[in-house]
Formats: sequence, structure tokens, C-alpha cells
Amino acid sequence: MTFFPFRFKPKSYLSIFLNTSFLFLLIFYTLTSNVTLNQSQIRHIHLSNTNNNDCSNLHDFSDAQSKCTYIKENINSCSTKGYLNYLQFFYCTLGTLPKLGYVTLVVWLILLFYLLGNTAAEYFCPCAESLSKVMNLSPAIAGTTLLPLGNGANDVFSSIISFTRSSNSGTVGLNSVLGGAFFISCFVVGVISMLVCMTKSQLGVTIDKSSFIRDVLFIIFTLSCLVGVIIVGRVSVWIAICFTSIYVVYIWVVCVMHFLVRNVNLHDKEDDGFDRDVEVPLLGCIDEEDCEKKTIQMSSSTPIDAASTSCCIFLHRFLGVLELPLYLPRRLTIPVVDEERWSKPMAVISATLAPILAAFVLSLTGEVIVYSNTNIVILMISVFVGLILGNVAYFSTQNSSPPKKCLWIWLLGGFVMSTTWTYILAQELVSLLVSFGYILGISPSILGLTVLAWGNSTGDLISNVALALNGGKDGVQMALSACYAGPLFNTLIGLGVSLVLASWWEYPTSFVLPKDPFLFETLGFLILGLLWALVVLPKRNMQPDYSLGVGLLAIYFCFLFLRFAKGF
Repeated sequence: MTFFPFRFKPKSYLSIFLNTSFLFLLIFYTLTSNVTLNQSQIRHIHLSNTNNNDCSNLHDFSDAQSKCTYIKENINSCSTKGYLNYLQFFYCTLGTLPKLGYVTLVVWLILLFYLLGNTAAEYFCPCAESLSKVMNLSPAIAGTTLLPLGNGANDVFSSIISFTRSSNSGTVGLNSVLGGAFFISCFVVGVISMLVCMTKSQLGVTIDKSSFIRDVLFIIFTLSCLVGVIIVGRVSVWIAICFTSIYVVYIWVVCVMHFLVRNVNLHDKEDDGFDRDVEVPLLGCIDEEDCEKKTIQMSSSTPIDAASTSCCIFLHRFLGVLELPLYLPRRLTIPVVDEERWSKPMAVISATLAPILAAFVLSLTGEVIVYSNTNIVILMISVFVGLILGNVAYFSTQNSSPPKKCLWIWLLGGFVMSTTWTYILAQELVSLLVSFGYILGISPSILGLTVLAWGNSTGDLISNVALALNGGKDGVQMALSACYAGPLFNTLIGLGVSLVLASWWEYPTSFVLPKDPFLFETLGFLILGLLWALVVLPKRNMQPDYSLGVGLLAIYFCFLFLRFAKGF
């Protein structure tokens, strides 16, 4: 297909629907962004408490006009540090049309979740896996570093954004990581146990006892340390670094166990990470398979006339154009060196634009660019560096195949830029969820514990369940291992790095943790689920069964019932 300067195949109707929805929202926001309420019709509001650091007084007013004025007079307190001001858009632009506002924000929420998962599946994970190959990392090390980062990137960046950029919403990141760990270690493990019992071919599957006990004990120890940190209420830089360093100890233990087992039995290849061949990307491969099936069906069908052929070509190109809004910005800024997706023009453009985008993100503070002398110099340097990299890419690459020399530089660039896009999307997602909390009058911790945790963990649910059902006995082992290694990574790296950055920002004083009276309840139920698995699974000879699955699901739903009952 020569219509595009890169190899591109239209995907499913779901992807086309999401792209058209994005176009509609973009046009709608552009047309309505200049619409403001008549200031003469809005009465002046005397704030009862102007020293508040949040938007907690928003619901003291009943009508949209008063809320709009309150938001404008408290623009710093009501700002959620995203690129868009959702509260002002909801109450000022669409104040008289609240239903339309809800629909718009919900569609945008779905788009953000899709973009996060799709970016991880199509850009982040392939770069992480290829880097592990180029760096000759063993499966044990790769499975505990790069590959979990691919699956847990959403949780990690959501937590970091929550602590470092979104005012008074660190509780969102804290609850999203804990909620995701709870969801995966209880709900996903429970579902896998139930499905394994229902599948006759999977009966009698046993889980490696030493690896299971190691992972569960590390998670319990990590959560116990977190309980101590929450009780103290303040985190210094050194405490945050020590908390994050637990993951280094975990990697060391994994490597030691891996080499010991390999020395005992050279024919038994331990794989402590995720299977690269059977892992199911989130919203990625399903679309491509569907497209390939349709292509095969079209090629094997009976010959058609020239008019029909022209019509099909036009439709194919039109569908390709509809795919571009969400696809093209990332493709233009993330270097891709995959054999099937290689394109020299796109490689040159991405090498040129990548530094500029990175500098642009650094220059943004909330919704505006800070035009300081330092940021202007950084932007100018990024343009200069981008032009140099673009020229180097043009003269050092071929049209037919991706580069073979210095491949790690391209992979590192793709890794950094996919990380940058994940950062951008995670920041906007946290901002939108905090805004939803203000609009609906729901605690942000509940949104982080449910909506954000479920959305970020959907990929783990899909991939781990598919791995358990289709990967044979080894698939069940890897799926359950991922259900504990992933949350451990998210907790230690996601929360750990967040606490390091937040405490470093407050240095030399300590960072004060956001107060949430329900955190101990969440941690208690999470540890209870881990202890249940730690007791039941060894008693069942390390064979997942109904007792394990029903118990974990009961613990999870009991927690949700109590949390929602107290939250509302």
C-alpha cells in the first residue's frame, strides 16, 4: 500500500470507532473552548475559606454558574495539573448541558485507557523485550526488570504523576497501585484458579512451591514496610530509597535461585519472567489477526470488476485515514525498528521530532508552557539536536530494512519515547479521575482503587488468563507467577520511585503522605488475600482449585462492598 509513507494496515471497527470519537471530541472541544458564560449574569461569590488547597468547597454551590465562578477564582486550587482543565470545561463550557459533559468525559476516559494500553503493547513492550535481547539479559533478570515494567508501566507512571504533578492527589496513585495489586493477586488469581478447575486438560497442574512462597513473602514484607511508613506519616529521601531498594534484593534472590536450580539440573530451564511468545498484548494482536483474516478472505474470493476494485481501494485508504488521529502522533515521535513496521521516512521524522517532544513536555506546567529563559534554551537545543539526529538517521539507514549496527541506540530511543508518551497519558488520566472525583463528589481514593486500578490491570487480566488457558502446564505456572511478580514490581518501583521523587522535591524536609483513613483497611484485606493463598495452595499440593479461587474472590468482593458502603 503506497498511499502511506509507512507500512500500515487498518485494524478493527473498535479502533476506527475510537479514532473517530477522538476526532469528534477534538473538534467539539475546539469549537466550545472559547464559549464562556456571560460574566454579568454570574454573581460574585464570597468564599468562606480562601485558604483551602483543594476544591472541596465546590459542592457548596448548587448551580453551574456559581461553580464556574468558584473554579475561576480558585484556579490554582482547582487545577488538577493536567493539560486540559476538565472542571472549567464541565461547569463553564457545558454548564447547562451536564449530560453531554458526562458523556464527553467518559468517552475521553475510555480513549485514555486505550491509548495507555495500546502504547504499552505496540511500543513499550517490544522495545523492552528487544533491549533485553540486545543486552543479553537472562530470563530471570529480564523477567524482573524490563518485562514487568512493560506490563506495569501504567501503574508506575500513574503513581509517579499522582505524587509529583497532581496537587493533593497522591492518594490516587497510592490507591491505584494497591488497588491494582489487590485486583491481580486476588481477583485474577481467583479467576485463573476457577478456570483451571473447569478445564479438564489443566487438572493436576502444580505450581512451583519455592517461587510462589518467595514472591508472596516478598509482597507481604513490602506491604508491612509500607504500613510502617504510613503510620509514621512522613517519608525522607533515605527511607524512600531503602523502600525501593527492596526490589534490588528481590532481583538478587531471584537470580540466586535461578542459578542454583540451573546448576542442579542443566536441562531444567527456569523462566521467572513472562513468556514472550504467548503473551497477549492489550488491544493489539486481536485487531491485527482480524485484519489479516479479512485480507486473506478478500484475496481468496472470486475476481471482481475494476469498479469494485477501485471502490475497495478507496474504502481501504479511507479506513486508513481514520486510523491516523491516534496512531500518527505516536508513530511520528517513537522510533520503531521492527522488521514488519520499518519505514525510513518515519524513522527520520521520529528521530527529528523525539527530542523536541521530550523538551516540550519538560516545558509544560499544567495547561501552559512556561516561557522562561531556561525552557526557551532547552527548546532551541532540542530542535538543533533533532535536526542532527534526523540527518544521521537519513544517511545511516536503508529503505529496505531497519539498521543492524548500533541497534541498541534506536531501541533505547524507542524505550524513552514510549515512556514519555506513557507519562503524558498517565498524567492526563490521573487529572481526569481527580476531576471526576470533584464532579461526582466521590473520594479520589475510591476512583484510584477501582477505575484506575481496574483499567491499568485489564492487560494483566487478559494476558494472564489467556496464558493460563492456552499455555499448558507451563502457562499456568507463568500466569500465577506474573500475578505476584507484577504487583511486587508496581508497589516497589511505582510507589518507591514516587516517594523518592516526592521526598527529593521536599528535601531537606520529609514528604508528608496524603491522609486516607481507609489505607489500613486496603492493606489489611490485601495481606489477608496473600495469606489465604499462602496457606491454602501448599495444603492443596500446590494445585489451584475452587477453594483457592472462591476464597480469594470472596475476600475481594467483601472488601469492595465495605469500601463502597463507607465511601458513599
